[in-house]
Amino acid sequence: MRLTGEPGFVLHARPWRETSLLVEVLSANHGRIGLLARGLRGPRSQPLRAALQPLQSIRFDAVQRGELAQLRAAEALDAAPRLTGEAMMAGFYLNELTLRLTPRDDPQPDLFAAYARTRERLRAGEPLAWTLRRFERDLLDALGLGFEWSVDGDGEPIDPAARYRLDPEHGPRRLLSDRGQADRSGAATGRGLLDLGADRQPGNADLPGLRRAMRGVLAHHLGPRGLKSWEMFGGLQKAASPQLLDRQD
Repeated sequence: MRLTGEPGFVLHARPWRETSLLVEVLSANHGRIGLLARGLRGPRSQPLRAALQPLQSIRFDAVQRGELAQLRAAEALDAAPRLTGEAMMAGFYLNELTLRLTPRDDPQPDLFAAYARTRERLRAGEPLAWTLRRFERDLLDALGLGFEWSVDGDGEPIDPAARYRLDPEHGPRRLLSDRGQADRSGAATGRGLLDLGADRQPGNADLPGLRRAMRGVLAHHLGPRGLKSWEMFGGLQKAASPQLLDRQD
């Protein structure tokens, strides 16, 4: 298969041998693609190396004859977002989550669009917690793993005043009011779920529960090996308060 002028976003790049890179790209028409970029030594290769950095929007040509496509050419379509601090960590999380949950060579046009929106929200400095919850929701929807946010797993309307756990296979499950605090710690408010479904930014009090509830769903689909970004976030949370992804700025 020959790819010509294919738009994509660079998710990850790592050295391979002395002069090459292994690159993972989320492409517009073919989903996630693994690319082998050869011969990246010397000053003439610097523009190509610069185009193959994470979060970069590119247009590329490649030929696929196996698991990896051979990169023939690539050019940057814009300047990648210049992220620092917490926003840089959020960008790393965005790429790692996409890389881990999306299969190769499976077209995902809705996910491609969601990634593009999230990338621009990070560039614009929009609230990180809400930006990432929206992407997690859109990622699950694009992969056929999402929920109907206005009703629970039994078809009952979501109660804004109640609390819910997100069962990855069943959907939202309402918690009984007499459940212990430990059982409620991973739950989201019904109000938060309704806001997420309506793409309406929740209040500050509802965002931490949404983060914890969504993490449980993602962890289920990721399997026993979690994300490196979660470990990094955990280290930062121990050193600072409030929690990183619960912050609004």
